[in-house]
Amino acid sequence: MLLLLLVVPALSADAKQFVVVIDPGHGGKDYGAIGAITNEKSINLNVAKKLGELICEQYDKEDVKVVYTRDKDVFVALDARARIANNAKGDLFISIHVNSVSRKNKNRTTIAGTEVYTCGLHKSERNLDVAKRENAVMFLEDDYSQKYQGFDPNSPESYIAFELNQSKHLERSIEFATLTKDNLTSIAGRHDKGVKQAGFWVLWSTSMPSVLVELDFICNPRSEKYMASADGVEKMAKSLAKAFDDYYAAVSGNSSVIKHDASVAKHDAKPAREEAEQPADADDAGTIAEADEPEAEQAIEYRVQVLANDRKVPSKSKLFKGEAVDEYYDRGMYKYTIGHHKSRKEAEKAMRKLRKKFPQAFVVKMENGKRVD
Repeated sequence: MLLLLLVVPALSADAKQFVVVIDPGHGGKDYGAIGAITNEKSINLNVAKKLGELICEQYDKEDVKVVYTRDKDVFVALDARARIANNAKGDLFISIHVNSVSRKNKNRTTIAGTEVYTCGLHKSERNLDVAKRENAVMFLEDDYSQKYQGFDPNSPESYIAFELNQSKHLERSIEFATLTKDNLTSIAGRHDKGVKQAGFWVLWSTSMPSVLVELDFICNPRSEKYMASADGVEKMAKSLAKAFDDYYAAVSGNSSVIKHDASVAKHDAKPAREEAEQPADADDAGTIAEADEPEAEQAIEYRVQVLANDRKVPSKSKLFKGEAVDEYYDRGMYKYTIGHHKSRKEAEKAMRKLRKKFPQAFVVKMENGKRVD
């Protein structure tokens, strides 16, 4: 099962609760994206409350605590959402949203699929547009300029901070985002539009692994009808709950706290993909070849990881800033490292230098080309 493939630091033995913060986007005077029969704030809240119910049914309250940023139709500012999560000492933040595109977009009524975001610098105008739309809730606050220290959701320059201050929780965020994307595809039948990064203020401000889920496109009549239906809400919530099950089992190191047999596919889930399965475009030209390592190198070593992505990245990409990188495939992501070091101390010394270029860099332990820590 996929949960056995995840390598995540275990919870400490004296940890009493895992706190999951569920954030239904928008609310109250902020309707979010508007559809023909419903609106984003309503879909978000319906799915969020169902997700919370499923988690509470699966776990004893001593093990897992659910915190909502809102549990009814009220307006909650972005900074308040982050404050609720941080004050609760959350271990995971799940922000639930619905996607849309401009009325000028010729594919408006046919575009479909789920996108799951972690915080980072947007790699495309499309990602920036999504971040702008979700961050624009700031404009509903009278004192937004002062409260958000001059951040302007419509200014590309404002998003530079997201590259300079990428969270130490990025790796864990990507792992949960990948689980979420896979389960929304397999359980809820949503089209897979991938795991992405963009400058979402609410993710940047939470001090824990955090993702923002765009369930599907409300501008697509078929997708809207599905998301507005009881069956759609149920399956989307089950998708997120299954992702949480797998993630929690990994971080706790003890799946026995789940109230039913963890070996059974929960929430009507289809079998998880094997780790070795790669996307169809894995052999794209110009990407890094996965060459067999010589026998002499088949030993424990330490590398500095600088990037993870759901698709291969060309070796000469500007993202690597002129550095030579090695690639390995792990938990549904292509991951890129710099250097080969015999000791962790040596690798940490290299990491400190590399953080001038890659603030999110961290050390990984490798054995026979595979990550072991």
